[in-house]
Amino acid sequence: MKLTKLAPSHLAGFYQDKLAAGFAPASVTKLHVVLHKALDQAVKWRMIPRNVAEVVKAPRPASEEIRPLDSVHTKTLLEVAKGEDRFETIYVLAVTTGLRQGELLGLKWGDVDLQDCVARVRRTLARHKGRLVLGEPKTKRSRRTVQLTQAAVEALEGHFARQTAQRNLLGELYEHQGLVFATQRGTLVNPTNLRKRSFEPLLEKAGLPAIRFHDLRHTCATLLLSSNVNPKIVSEMLGHATIAITLDTYSHVLPNMQEGAGRALEDTLR
Repeated sequence: MKLTKLAPSHLAGFYQDKLAAGFAPASVTKLHVVLHKALDQAVKWRMIPRNVAEVVKAPRPASEEIRPLDSVHTKTLLEVAKGEDRFETIYVLAVTTGLRQGELLGLKWGDVDLQDCVARVRRTLARHKGRLVLGEPKTKRSRRTVQLTQAAVEALEGHFARQTAQRNLLGELYEHQGLVFATQRGTLVNPTNLRKRSFEPLLEKAGLPAIRFHDLRHTCATLLLSSNVNPKIVSEMLGHATIAITLDTYSHVLPNMQEGAGRALEDTLR
């Protein structure tokens, strides 16, 4: 079909056909994003007068089910991982910083300041044409500096010592890329291998429910909000584009926060 003949009804029909064929709403939304960008470029090149994708709504992806660990289960996870798992430190950082898996696997030692207790998110691990590569963070707000807890600092110090010993043991065979979390040869960690060889066995050993690695990020946010940490601070830690995303994602925590706020106000005015 010629671009000049393309109408909003064509796109709407295309989306409905894909949904009927069994495509997930999230997949159809990605198709919409690609088409929207392509048609935007066509407008800039004056091939068409307007972008018809602007008046067509893509199906909204269903909200992902979040399954955060509570404080007791989080402590159990970290206790079981300690000294038992080569990646114990990544779990400490995941639940204390809220960094995404790709951000953790893209972290380099130059991004970490153990003296000032901060970690700077400057890149993320991604897959491009079937290969693992380091790329730009998800959004502008994803590029951020996160405070490290004392437990995280101590875990990183121990991790650095173990990694240095491994590097010295392999000598020239170690491919030093400055990565905080690397394979035993120093290369990028495959997220699938991390999940199957470390995370899932760890959950099973700890007797914890099957969750995704991303739920550790949700665990961090939920624990912070449940402790009445300002949602704005939590939003900045997570690197959300807006605080609205944080409030919408963790709306299940808000009723408890409001109840706590009510009690605090009563105590103040008593």
